[in-house]
Amino acid sequence: MASLINRKLTGLVAATFTPLTAQGEPNLPVIGPYVDYLVEKQGVLNVFVNGTTGEGVSLCTEERKRLTEEWCRRGKGKLNQVIVHVGCYSLKDSQELARHAAEAGADGIAVIAPSFFKSATADGIRRFLQEIAAEAPTLPFYYYHIPAVTGLSLRARDVLEGIDALIPTFRGLKFSGSDLMDFGQCVSYAKPHWSLLYGVDEQLLAALSMGADGAVGSTFNYLGPLVSGLLTAYGKGNVSQARTLQLQMQEFLCPAVKQGFDVAMNKQLMSTLSGLPLGPPRLPLLPCPAQLTLSVAERIQQVSREHRS
Repeated sequence: MASLINRKLTGLVAATFTPLTAQGEPNLPVIGPYVDYLVEKQGVLNVFVNGTTGEGVSLCTEERKRLTEEWCRRGKGKLNQVIVHVGCYSLKDSQELARHAAEAGADGIAVIAPSFFKSATADGIRRFLQEIAAEAPTLPFYYYHIPAVTGLSLRARDVLEGIDALIPTFRGLKFSGSDLMDFGQCVSYAKPHWSLLYGVDEQLLAALSMGADGAVGSTFNYLGPLVSGLLTAYGKGNVSQARTLQLQMQEFLCPAVKQGFDVAMNKQLMSTLSGLPLGPPRLPLLPCPAQLTLSVAERIQQVSREHRS
């Protein structure tokens, strides 16, 4: 068990989509081919399951359990780490999912701060996280900071203050925000065994320069080789090449954002590019118009071809 706790999470982590049938039910048989696609086509060996990209908060507890079990089962021997997001509005539900993730064979768990009844203090969030982490004492624990979704104005750095004393299994942060000063302060405060993972794909290079250990993102599902190239170039000190690759990512992301690059479009984009039948998003999200998705997909394919050449 100690080996799990001591494994540092680095590099690319794909924030996975949740395959759904046309009727909106979890489509578990797709997960096996999904794992193979990530490993063989994208070179991505770590996943973040049931998070924002996976529409986790739109799924019931039992659905999330089944998805966790299938990702852990299908990923065994193929993926390096399966990190499961277990955050819910309900503390009790989060605790139940944390216990289940440990039983299912997950390699770590992450929790987002509740966004309906919001904590006014960092201490409130820390205590919430502590109660959940205690239910899976053998698993690395990560705080998931995404203020654009939660609406929290609290800095991630304030949440980290003294957190390792409350949560012995605390191993890092998924920082999905644009405040690079806050992220930099997290890096300054972090312990050597923590992983600081950045979650805004279009400005990953900036986070790497601040000291990020890796990244968790939705576009890594279909831009794995390009972003791996960015990480490799930066690691070798070739900042110019890394910048070129980052700008290539932005070339398609910028127009996509202008057209409404949300989870629904992103999911349809992944289906189009990968050939995997991921299905529609869950209501209240509506499917993205096919023609809009195709125009974005064509641009991504062009960028990918340019990268390979």
